[in-house]
Amino acid sequence: MNPRLDFLREKSNKLSYSPGVYLMKDKTGKVIYVGKAKALKNRVTSYFHALESHNAKTLKLVENIYDFDFIVTDSELDALVLECSLIKQYDPKYNILLKDDKGYNYIKITREDYPRITYALNRKDENADYLGPYTGGYTAKQAVEEANRIFMLPSCNKHFPRDFGKERPCLNYHIKRCMGVCRGKISKEEYNAIIRSATDYMRSGSKVSVERMTEEMNAAAERLDFEKAAQLRDRIRSIERMKNGQGIMSGKDYDFDAVGLAQNAELASIAVIKYRDGRITDKENFFLGDEYDDGQMRSDFCAEYYTKRQNEIPKQIYIDGETEDAELLSEYFSGLAGHKVTVTVPKRGEGVSRVLLAKSNAAEYLALRVGRTVREINALEDLAKLLGLKKTPMIIESYDISNIGEEARVGGMVVYRNGRPYKAGYRKFAIKYVQGQNDYACMQEVLERRLTRYLDGDEAFAPLPDLILLDGGKGHVAAVKQVLDRLGLDIPLFGLVKDDRHRTRAIAAQGGEIEIKANKKLFSLLTGIQDEVHRFSITFQRQKHKQRTYELELTKIRGIGEAKALALIKRFKTKSGLKQAQVDEIAEAAGIGEEKAREVYNFIQENF
Repeated sequence: MNPRLDFLREKSNKLSYSPGVYLMKDKTGKVIYVGKAKALKNRVTSYFHALESHNAKTLKLVENIYDFDFIVTDSELDALVLECSLIKQYDPKYNILLKDDKGYNYIKITREDYPRITYALNRKDENADYLGPYTGGYTAKQAVEEANRIFMLPSCNKHFPRDFGKERPCLNYHIKRCMGVCRGKISKEEYNAIIRSATDYMRSGSKVSVERMTEEMNAAAERLDFEKAAQLRDRIRSIERMKNGQGIMSGKDYDFDAVGLAQNAELASIAVIKYRDGRITDKENFFLGDEYDDGQMRSDFCAEYYTKRQNEIPKQIYIDGETEDAELLSEYFSGLAGHKVTVTVPKRGEGVSRVLLAKSNAAEYLALRVGRTVREINALEDLAKLLGLKKTPMIIESYDISNIGEEARVGGMVVYRNGRPYKAGYRKFAIKYVQGQNDYACMQEVLERRLTRYLDGDEAFAPLPDLILLDGGKGHVAAVKQVLDRLGLDIPLFGLVKDDRHRTRAIAAQGGEIEIKANKKLFSLLTGIQDEVHRFSITFQRQKHKQRTYELELTKIRGIGEAKALALIKRFKTKSGLKQAQVDEIAEAAGIGEEKAREVYNFIQENF
């Protein structure tokens, strides 16, 4: 807890409702966070109130704030411009720090009689020319493969002209993937002209290259050079086939970027795929650190990313989710770029497929970094969409009640983080207060005890989950909702409903049921959660039942009542533990004399 909270609250309460920028500082006076606000008072005061609702990143920030400064501006746009300028100046610790996932990549064109086009990670060869750098290796490799295929360039290890005619042409020549330079029938001048065309294609894109080749084809036809015209015609057709058959091509005739976000509880990943002249020219991937609000993360990222790339801002930027700053960013980027820029979330058409591709790239890199599969990451996002959640549920808690009569009634709580079990967070509850068979009341008791422990400051029960799933239907959901309302907590709450074969069938909400079988990733995730919480609770219930059985057996010994029997069970827990207990240990645990302890020892050895 920050000891200066009272001071910070009092100071922030005196701010005006004007737009502006605020600068959070640590004890040394160093700026650790820069933010903008439509209304300074509303935004800054929010940091120092309702701390339990903050995510991990914001809590870390608040703990380290010693003081803050602010600058009032005339408009929200001015605040955005100033925020970007100050972030660049101070490089604050808690703002997004854009770190891409790798170094640079190049396209290499060798300098020799018959040059080759290849992919390279550096520029060490002085006898070669390079295109790039490209921040994405995929982009450079794809461009090399595409150019070699379209222009039928050799990809073998032969050296020309040294190896002319030494071997028969390989399979690539016969399936028209190579022009067959090894035959020795293509002159150096003709080959180098093709290399120049391929290089121009990679530099300028398909549209300009097709226009140039079309002019050359028509000129060749006019001078009756039909063989040359046919070669150019085939190249143009190859480009068209490539455009129609590969996802790296776009049907749009303007430049645009597609931005996609993927995240889990510890990290967020954003991919930017750049389309120029209808084709992918580059891809960048960034890891942003602690997760927070999706919309704010997209806004913060785009502002910093494009501020540093003013000369590369396209007319259209597609993003994969809503942000309230989209219009503001459009206006700001238009001023930076000197042309109209639109930031939008596509609802239909090709824009949708492009942001989904960017999102898929972001998820792949995130999966590699955090050791999760893309399937797991996507399942959580699908769950958020299906349930209408405000954010992806990175922390899920699930509850189940298990009982045998009234003697062994228990509740189990399991925790899933990032789509996987987090066993350090599992908790067991022995039902204490509910009388009789009442699953609803038992579930209420378990949830109330768990949540109250958190509200009382017990760190073993922190943080609160993003989603609660109950093993049961809408009756269980309605019962537990009363507990949440009574405690003043707003946590998404749903039930997991099984079919006659005890398989997860649907999600129970207060208004009915939501079918899940159509989504295999989601069905697998929820079935796994429900099976795990059932396994955990039934295992605990069986342990309790065994302990109760041992306890009743021990009360058969004269002078050993329920209290002493329970003390022994708590100390030694299992049947084997009781059998291994020594006389002095039994005496200490039950609070009895040595003679009685020896009697208990003998009873255990004979009957357990």
